[in-house]
Amino acid sequence: MNVHELLRLLQTEHDDTAARADHLREQIERHTTALAETEARLAELAATRKVIDGLTPPDHPTAPAETATIYQRIVTTFNEHPGKVFRVRDLHEHLGLPTDEPSINVTRSRLGRLVRQGLLEQPGRGRYKKRT
Repeated sequence: MNVHELLRLLQTEHDDTAARADHLREQIERHTTALAETEARLAELAATRKVIDGLTPPDHPTAPAETATIYQRIVTTFNEHPGKVFRVRDLHEHLGLPTDEPSINVTRSRLGRLVRQGLLEQPGRGRYKKRT
């Protein structure tokens, strides 16, 4: 291979890489615009919710149970059933959560955190109840 052929190959690779960089810059620009529009919409929705919450009578719940975080739902369940011992799968069924293994494992980790925080206790392997 001679020097001229190497330079030609180098130029071809340079042109291809420059075209790829231009394409990526265009994608970044499109995504940046879409992100800005989405964040603006989120801000509008948050402002709308704040206005509606301000107009809601105090005795009316502001957030339905479906929008509560899973941690809030778990703690509420244990507070509503203070003496009951739950297995993770039973807790999932009670909360209407999926009972596949990955979901169960995530909840098992969450329950472990709640045990370490002192909100729950673990009277047996795989069993959890409200700390009294």
